Parts: sequence; C-alpha cells; structure tokens
Amino acid sequence: MTYCVGLLLRDGIVLLSDTRTNAGLDNIATYRKMFTFEDPGERVIVILTAGSLSVTQNVLARLDEAIHDDAPDTPNILTAATMLQVAEIVGSTLNTVAREVSVKISSMENQAATASLIVAGQRRGGAMRMFLVYPEGNFIEATEDTPYLQIGEHKYGKPILDRVIRPDTPLAEAEKAVLLSMDSTLRSNLSVGMPLDLAVIERDACRIGHARRIEAGDAHFAAMSEAWSKALRAAFAQITL
Repeated sequence: MTYCVGLLLRDGIVLLSDTRTNAGLDNIATYRKMFTFEDPGERVIVILTAGSLSVTQNVLARLDEAIHDDAPDTPNILTAATMLQVAEIVGSTLNTVAREVSVKISSMENQAATASLIVAGQRRGGAMRMFLVYPEGNFIEATEDTPYLQIGEHKYGKPILDRVIRPDTPLAEAEKAVLLSMDSTLRSNLSVGMPLDLAVIERDACRIGHARRIEAGDAHFAAMSEAWSKALRAAFAQITL
C-alpha cells in the first residue's frame, strides 16, 4: 500500500510520500514514489505514485523517454505549455499503460492493474497547480476550498489536514501537518512505511526549494511523533462528558 499527500498553498506546494511496497506479509520492499522533473527557474513538476508498481514504473519510464525523445513534435511534460497540459499528458500515459497491463494480466488473474498519481508544479509565468490523476486518465484539481490531495491509504491522515490546512497556511506549518498526517498513517497501517520523501516548492521559484529523505529512526521525526501523541493524550484528558 501507499500514502502520498500534496498541499497546494498560497506560499507554495508541500509533498510527502512513503516508500513501502508489499505483495503479502512476507514480501515487503522499498520503492521511491516521488519523482521530480526540473528545469530550474523555468519549470518544476513532482509526481507522486500509488497503485500497481508495474503500471507506475512504466508510466514514469514513458514520461522520461518522451522528454529525451529527439522528435521535436513529441509532447512531453517539460515542454507542455501549461500545467493543465502536463496533467493531460500524464493522464493519457497512465490510461494507456493501465489498459495494456490489465490486458496482459486479466487472462491469468481476472483483475485489472490500477494506479493513481498526484501531479504538482509550476511553470515560469504560470500558476501553481496540483492534480489527482485517475487510472482512466481523467483528473481533478486542488482548489482553495480543498487545498490538498491524497492517494493510497489516506483515511488515517485526513483528519489533521481537514482541521488545520487552509490556503494561507505557512509552508513550515504545512510541512509539520503532512508529517503528522503521515505519522498517524504509519501508526495505523503496517502497509505504509518509511523511509519518507519530502519536497517543498516555494511559489514562483520553479524549483525544488527543500527536499529530504526521512529514514526510520530519524530523531526529529520521532520527537515530533512523540510530542503529537502527548498533546493528543493531554487534550483527551481535559475533555469532560
């Protein structure tokens, strides 16, 4: 399973993903689920992935191949005129790959291969935008009313986002919120696991401003997790019926 989350705020974009992939209790592995594409100062795109690894790896490989294709007329995410066109390219690629993989496995397993993606970024002169792309290739966009998107095992980390995230939330507070959202998910679902990948994009910078990998045993993350647990226990104790 997976948990990925993205926040679209007035000051920038904050994105976080786990790295656990499993196919049963005894087959657990680590795969990156956050992928960045940059032309620093001109364009930055981050893609978060959830679902069938055979689909997501194929999609990312095709997107990367299109970027390096010598044919000038080949559309790709680093030359698309708008972030909307980026989402359309990603959606079309995802739909094509999902259908191809599903055809190959359906005769053996009687099931379809699915995946979903979060696509976020900005081009110079354009607005920051973030989309959730479905396996069928269609997508929805984050707005001021709902300034965050999640994919994967999202239910455990949703309550804190609903309570604290607003479009004007500062980036430092937003980073804290996504980490605590992930902490809640890690505690409640063993199919989501560390290490974690974090990326922050400041408004109009068109580059990754801050990125880090948080390994298991990270002292700062552990201290934040414990402080959050203590705060929740204290708040619970103060509430009377």
